[in-house]
Formats: sequence, C-alpha cells, structure tokens
Amino acid sequence: MTLIDLFLQTMETTLPVFIMVFIGLGLRRIGWIDGAFVNTASALVFKATLPTLVFLSIIRADLDTAFNPGLLVFYLGATLASFAIAWLWARWRVVREDRGVYVQGAFRGNCGIVGLALAANLYGDFGLSAGGILLGLVIISYNILSVIVLVAYQPGQATDWRKIFHDIVRNPLIIAVFVAIPFAALEITLPGWVMISGDYFASLTLPLALLCIGATVSLSAIRNDSKTAFSSSLMKMVVLPTLSTAAAWLAGFRGPELGLMFLFFASPTAAASFVMVKALGGNDRLAANIIALTTLMASITVTLGVFVLRSAGLISVPSG
Repeated sequence: MTLIDLFLQTMETTLPVFIMVFIGLGLRRIGWIDGAFVNTASALVFKATLPTLVFLSIIRADLDTAFNPGLLVFYLGATLASFAIAWLWARWRVVREDRGVYVQGAFRGNCGIVGLALAANLYGDFGLSAGGILLGLVIISYNILSVIVLVAYQPGQATDWRKIFHDIVRNPLIIAVFVAIPFAALEITLPGWVMISGDYFASLTLPLALLCIGATVSLSAIRNDSKTAFSSSLMKMVVLPTLSTAAAWLAGFRGPELGLMFLFFASPTAAASFVMVKALGGNDRLAANIIALTTLMASITVTLGVFVLRSAGLISVPSG
C-alpha cells in the first residue's frame, strides 16, 4: 500500500466524524437547529443514549481484551503529567486570572464523544468497549483536576468536594460502566429484542452528539481570539498528544491500545470545560475560544496523527 493510499484510508476513518461536526455548524448557521435543540439533544445523549451505547459495547466485549489495567494506569499517569506540564507552562506564560482556564482547556479532552466516535470508526467493537471502560477513568480524573486548577485561580471560590463526589457517582456514563462490567464478567445474556432496541436507541448517540458539537462552535468567537486561546489549543492538539503518545510507545503499547490512547489524547477540548468555567466565574469567553479552535483543528491534527502512526506501523490498519 502506497503512502497516498494509506492517507486516503486514514481520511476515510477520521473525516466522517468531523464532517458531522461541520454539518452541525452549517445547520446552526442556516437556522435549521437552534440552542433549544442543542440543549435537549445534548441532555438526551448524556443521560440516555451514550450510557446505553457504552453499556451495550461493554457487555458484548471480551473483558480479557477490553479491560486492561496497565492501559488505565498509564492513561491516568499521562493525564497527571499533561496536567502538570500545562500548569507549569501557564505559570510562566499566562496571566494569573486566565491560568485555570488555560490549563483546563489544554488537558481536558472530549473523549466521551469525539474520542469514542473515532475509536468506534477505527476499531469497531474493541474501540467502543475499551474506550467505554477508559471513559470511567477519564470522567473522574478530568473533573477532579479541572476543579483543582480553576479554584486555584478564582478568588472567593471554595471547593465542594462532596458535590464533586456526588456528581461523579451520579454521572450516567460512570453508572453505565459499573453496571455493564458484571454483565460482561458473568456473561449474562439479555433477550434479543432488548439488544436490538438498545442498538436502535444507542445508534442516535454519535451523529446527534457530533451535530451538537458543531452547532456550539462559534466562528465569531474565534475571530476575536486571543494569543492565550491559540497557545492552549496548540498545547491540547499538538504538544501533549505527541508527548503522551511517544511515552505510551516507549512504555511498550502497540496496535489498537496505542491507537485508542492517541485518539483520546488528541481529542479536542471538552464542551463541559465551558460549563465548569462559567459556574466558577472564570473567563468563559477564553474557554469558548479554546473549545472552538481545538474542535476545528482536530480534523487536521487527528488525521495526520493517525496517518503518521499507521505509516510507522505502530497502530494497526482496520480491515475493510
């Protein structure tokens, strides 16, 4: 296979995800979908269809393959290291009042939607099941670290760890993961009609969620962008994924495991970061700029990253 063929095949697995994002952007601009639709659809995805997708993918999984403690431990270590690097850089280069927003934007990826969609496109059932288990760790670590860094630079804000704990425990994705693992471990089989109905419902998740991401991207916000937002976006989309993926390779990860971690490392900044910044009284415009920039950059950086990893033979090329 020539490099051109490999690049075209790479685009076939990554671009469909980002095309849906750009369709959402276009539909919002022509008025076919609005803020009310985005709010309702996002809530449906978060509370129902995405947990269903994660649950079904895990109960179908071979846990010996999908559940990899070494991968989970490494990803947590890489997340902590990325968080520390972003914070150290922010202390040197970013004004104090924007440091928390900068750091959260630089390390907190949209793994639940973009990362999982890319993993599903690239690795099918393995991507969904292993990615779903990894999501449990991601949700917990991202939320705790985000609160720590935002509160550190927002005067008068106190950290309510009880509320954070309750939010994590009640997170529908966390619940789906912990309910699904015993089903998979005990090989409990659900009736066929339940699985088929669940598949219909879960199939709404990725297209609906990606449309909503596109609909929330503000081009006007990007036009008013600051150097700080661009710096955080480069950190999120280029610097930290490169360092983390290189470290994973040095640690011995190869094939689908390395590919899955790269897709999660390289996901654009999560929309939830804007909500948290706004709730804690931070610079929400900067947060919005980072989300928009990283989302638009992802179509290029993720595609190039997958192409480079495939060309080097470090991640497997899916059949078909």
